[in-house]
Amino acid sequence: MWLELQIFGFRALWSPYYLLFVVGLGILYFLITVTFRHKFTDEKAPTTNQFLFFYAGLALLYIVKGSPIDLLSHIMFTSHMVQMALYYLVFPIFIIKGLPEWLWRKVFYAPLLKHILAILTKPLIALVVFNGLFSIYHIPTVFDYAKENGLAHAVITTVILVTAFLMWWPIFTPIKEMERLSPLLKIGYIFANGVLITPACGLIIFSMDPIYATYSETGGWIQALALCVPGNVLSGLTLTGPQMFSPLPIVEDQQLGGIMMKITQEIVYGIVLARIFFGWFNKESHKVDPIPTES
Repeated sequence: MWLELQIFGFRALWSPYYLLFVVGLGILYFLITVTFRHKFTDEKAPTTNQFLFFYAGLALLYIVKGSPIDLLSHIMFTSHMVQMALYYLVFPIFIIKGLPEWLWRKVFYAPLLKHILAILTKPLIALVVFNGLFSIYHIPTVFDYAKENGLAHAVITTVILVTAFLMWWPIFTPIKEMERLSPLLKIGYIFANGVLITPACGLIIFSMDPIYATYSETGGWIQALALCVPGNVLSGLTLTGPQMFSPLPIVEDQQLGGIMMKITQEIVYGIVLARIFFGWFNKESHKVDPIPTES
């Protein structure tokens, strides 16, 4: 498949402009948190772990949105769902943990954002909004429209990404006074997330017919490719449909995509659950009074 994808050219495969954008974000982070930090705060520079999380997050961002995975996401539904899982369920965690607390405070206590974010980060609201928008996005008419319109695609996926940050905020917030959930409630919150995303995955997994024109009709598929393949390259190619590149029939690719989304979600949520549980367990174990010794 790799050799076949070469026909789309270097720009479509590796998105050099997007790479410059990601590199720019990395430079901006260093300038704000290190070089010119004294202009914004008296706090210390980010820790080594924060540097690692943030730059790992940027690397992941380029992998899912700038590497050939992005091109494949317009060819195979399986690749699309893997991309969505990493983009919405993993990337926000890395960025939340990578930015220093003082920087998050400036965002969450900004005059115009303070009250809005206070509402949107309430656990129940964040939970429902993210899973609701993710499910609505995968309604066939909405999904196909987004894949046909570059502006709509950018706006919709960015809004969902923002809600993904809001969804993870109650779990990973570095701002102590915004930590509303006890460890037990955090565990329940993660389980609720898993339940709410299941219907969308289930409808995709158990559908016996193609439900997205983007992956089943040549016209819709080519329009989706136009989101990442330059027009002059696309117009010079003779394309008949995703079966030219996909090793799977359309329905099986669709079903595998739903399965991959659910599996990736379970892995990510499982790791987060384990982190919460063992952190809670270790904390509680240190509270147990030692057995008195006989004098």
